[in-house]
Amino acid sequence: MRFEHESLTQRVCFASGEARALVRAEAERLGASRVMVIAAAAEDELAQAVSADLPVVLRWNEVLMHVPVEVAGRARAAAAVHRADLLLSVGGGSTTGLAKAITLTRGLPIVAVPTTYAGSEATSVWGLTEQAHKTTGVDARVLPRSVVYDATLTVSLPVPMSVASGLNALAHCVDAMWGPRVDPIDQALAGEGIRALAAGLPAIVADPAGLAGRERALYGTYLSAVALSSAGSGLHHKICHVLGGMYDLPHAQTHAVVLPHVLAFNAPAAPEAEQRIAAAFGAGSAIEGLEQLRRDVDAPKALRAYGLKETDVDDAVQAVLDVVPDGNPRPVTAGDVQRLLRAAWRGADPWPTSNE
Repeated sequence: MRFEHESLTQRVCFASGEARALVRAEAERLGASRVMVIAAAAEDELAQAVSADLPVVLRWNEVLMHVPVEVAGRARAAAAVHRADLLLSVGGGSTTGLAKAITLTRGLPIVAVPTTYAGSEATSVWGLTEQAHKTTGVDARVLPRSVVYDATLTVSLPVPMSVASGLNALAHCVDAMWGPRVDPIDQALAGEGIRALAAGLPAIVADPAGLAGRERALYGTYLSAVALSSAGSGLHHKICHVLGGMYDLPHAQTHAVVLPHVLAFNAPAAPEAEQRIAAAFGAGSAIEGLEQLRRDVDAPKALRAYGLKETDVDDAVQAVLDVVPDGNPRPVTAGDVQRLLRAAWRGADPWPTSNE
């Protein structure tokens, strides 16, 4: 066994019902005196409650999926004008992503309070979209200094969105199993993340107001993000970034739909990783475990349900080929990408098991 693994420096505070107190403590620890709060309009009330004890100088509500560069530019300018010395993000991946875009150029510390299972709060990955093209990168500066996980803040997330967001986190685990920088520590984290999410998501469906399932999902989300941040984005994430940037598809649902198709494509060429995934699901095979979970939680099934046109599939093929990561378990051809995307568009059984 020989590998190199780098752990990221970040404080994680996990306690249901204690977000306000934990956020105050983290802001004080970082010496903040001018806080910029970032939250979408729909979560403004929640953000007000969480930040009630902070010296807030600006509340920013313009948050859009995939972080358009225009929005990032306006937010950066506002942070400069108000001389913010701390960013507090309260929300999902788009909110955290905007905070990262600001700190990429402003160098401000971030305290992240997730309200979904996006996982962006625990990675050093940033993303910006310009003219239907999403660019992503890795920079240690964008990793939030602190993350406050409070499961009570996710209870208002509707079950369908909870499922899609949780499957997005599960996609981090699967991609981390064969990412370009994967090591045994990443795989151990990803396996535990799969186990936590596979237990948590059905519990959320069964009892949306209960905290047990939501805590398990948040725990799995954190593990999945740490694993992916270290292992690097695999084929699944590259496909979803292309689709999201080109067609403005909803992030979580896109990941939820594409995941089984990429798993079915890569798994036969990565038997050790496939066995780890299957064991984490407690199933005979990785795809059987994932498909059983998807049935249990009524997962999103087809990209056409989220705005992708059939004619868009062929247009996306070359863009995906251009970003296929090094070290993918098997070679990827244009025909492979086309078949995979068409199956995901239709909502077919995971390719290549489908003969449609």
